[in-house]
Parts: sequence; structure tokens; C-alpha cells
Amino acid sequence: MPDDLRVNSWLVIPAGELRERFSRSSGPGGQSVNTTDSRVELSFDVARSPSLPSREKNRALGRLASRLADGVVTVAAETERSQLMNRDAARARLAALLREAIAPPPPPRVPTKPSRGARERRLADKRRRSQTKRDRRYEAGDQ
Repeated sequence: MPDDLRVNSWLVIPAGELRERFSRSSGPGGQSVNTTDSRVELSFDVARSPSLPSREKNRALGRLASRLADGVVTVAAETERSQLMNRDAARARLAALLREAIAPPPPPRVPTKPSRGARERRLADKRRRSQTKRDRRYEAGDQ
């Protein structure tokens, strides 16, 4: 089993909480495609993990709700022919997914109003565009 999974500077998922499953990759791969189990599925039980603090666990459960199956998030990797490289890719994907899921929410947007100059430029552009379209019109007296 590989080492612990470092998600960010303060969160490390112990190797015992990660589950790896291997299967045959689909798609082209030459002679070795039917003989090697190079596809990797890496699973992590978010709901029952003791290594996640409760606030981050709730945040991750909310943000990953569409990806969870009974509280477990699963990431698959099959792009490489080597099982070891697919294991590394799956671990990197899971770490990135968890990093994004437990990130604090962005600060709320402070509503602002457009400046007077911006309003005047917008209205001047509207008048100019209106005049351009008016000039294109065909009137009955013109030929």
C-alpha cells in the first residue's frame, strides 16, 4: 500500500483509510491490455473518516454530494499503461478533489455601483449603436 495521502499543508489522509481496486483498462493498449490490471479505482470514505475535522467533513459532504455513493468518493485512473503511474494519477486526482471540497468559501461579494463615467460611456455607446442602425434603414423616399 502506498504512503499517506497529503491533501494540503495540514491535512494528511492515512493510507489505511484509502481503498484501491485494480481492473483491466478499456480501450487500446497493445498486447498487454488483456493481461494487466492497470486501471486503478481509489476510494475514500468521507462520511466515516476520523482524519477529517467535522467542519471540513460537512463542507466536503455538501460539495461532493453528487459524487458520493454512501459517503464514499471514488476516483478512477486508466490513462497510463503502467499500474504504478495510474496509482499516482488517482492519488493526485483525489487530493485535488478533496483540496477543492474542503476549501473555505470565498468572501461574499460587496455590491458596488458603476461610476458616473462608466454610465455615460455606456449610454454614449448605445446612442452611437442606435444611430448606426438608424442609418442602415431603408425609407420609402430613398433610392
